[in-house]
Amino acid sequence: MELKKQRALILCTHNSARSQMAEGLLRHLAGDRFEVESAGTEQTRVNPFAIAAMKEIGIDISSHSSKTLERFLGETWDYVITVCDNANESCPIFPGAAARLHWSFEDPSAAKGSDEEKLAEFRRIREQIRARLETFAEGLRR
Repeated sequence: MELKKQRALILCTHNSARSQMAEGLLRHLAGDRFEVESAGTEQTRVNPFAIAAMKEIGIDISSHSSKTLERFLGETWDYVITVCDNANESCPIFPGAAARLHWSFEDPSAAKGSDEEKLAEFRRIREQIRARLETFAEGLRR
């Protein structure tokens, strides 16, 4: 008998970097147990540095698109996870959400400097998100 996947919605302001990387990572780490979506309070585009940082670890998010959270409001979620303070403050109530989690990560899109310096910042945030998601997914196995 196949277990029903838990549903996780990951929110950020622009749905361009942190939430996109988190979506790709959770799907990669625990896609057998989770249905994952990401969205933002505003729609933009997936940041090319986020795509590059994820590609380095074998996760392709190049087909992802930036989405606004309105399309997901009527759905039932087991977890609604905000990954930036702004999204946490403006996150609407999701009826039926079993857990609302907030993990604050710095915005790598704000990085200054050369492309290599910007990519380094995306890598740093990617690794912070990965560590948090590994702990989260492992904790749910118990």
